[in-house]
Amino acid sequence: MRIGLISDVHANVIALEAALEQLNLRGADTIICLGDLVGYGPSPNEAIDLLRREGVVCTLGAADERLAYGFARRKAPRQGVADTILEWTRDVLEPRHLQFLQSLPVQQRIQTPAGWMRFFHGSLDDASERINISQDPITLGRMLQRHKCTILAAGSTHVPFYRHLPKSGLVVNPGSVGLSLNGEPGADYALLEISEEEIKVKMDKVEYDFAAVAFDIVAWGLPSTVADAIQMGRMPEKLERGTGDP
Repeated sequence: MRIGLISDVHANVIALEAALEQLNLRGADTIICLGDLVGYGPSPNEAIDLLRREGVVCTLGAADERLAYGFARRKAPRQGVADTILEWTRDVLEPRHLQFLQSLPVQQRIQTPAGWMRFFHGSLDDASERINISQDPITLGRMLQRHKCTILAAGSTHVPFYRHLPKSGLVVNPGSVGLSLNGEPGADYALLEISEEEIKVKMDKVEYDFAAVAFDIVAWGLPSTVADAIQMGRMPEKLERGTGDP
């Protein structure tokens, strides 16, 4: 069984197209998106439409939640650019895509040859929280036991990471399709090859036309610092990052 993992698309449809093309070429049986379909990028309608057309299984992200529920569940306003861009997204998002975001679950699970796989954006119960999957192996093993799964996949950090846990399973974060922050621009994705005997993980990054996305961001009057981040693969020092920004 081959499962493609993506996360944090952030309305970057050009990056999404590139990642989905690679996963399909590599023979993914199922593709899962771990939330944050919107925010930061210039193409929210196009990105959601593509995810729906391709039958990608999605969970609710923190940005999706703020948009879908009118910021009602926010604990505090942000000071960075995130809410500014979400306000713009609210104005341009088609009603059918808003309804789609409202339909997304916080977490899901699927059966694999190796056992249950649970996946979510931030944490099992809250899309806006963030669990630490880089903890010590003993703590991570207990986490898998607590969540009754062999594979645990989470997004939110925008930085790819995975760890095999002896006799327990796997924790994995595929990074970000639309706003990768591990120091190299591109669309992050992961491919899991799962059998009863083992779980193989392939983490990769595919190039796309960063300049075209940056141009669209500026053309729509969105913060140019986001355009810079997409082209650099990291947040510019001049970007004021509010609570909850990546």
